[in-house]
Amino acid sequence: MQTLLCQLLQLYVLLLFARIILSWFPISPDSGLSTIFGLLYSITEPVLGPVRRMLPPVGIGGMGLDLSPIIVLFGVQILRSAVC
Repeated sequence: MQTLLCQLLQLYVLLLFARIILSWFPISPDSGLSTIFGLLYSITEPVLGPVRRMLPPVGIGGMGLDLSPIIVLFGVQILRSAVC
């Protein structure tokens, strides 16, 4: 059971990184990547959304930097180190 939880947490980290990287690029709504991004969004947003609402974006050079993925990554890594 512990091994399964560790693997699921590692998979979540990978999915979160994939969402972060895909968010850097414009994705056409009719492309195959939009389907992948939609799946990643539906998996990661339930955790990222509440963190994003608690933590406003940091203003850098006229644009906002979303720190919620960094906070969630730290949280998952802390959870992994406690469980695994």
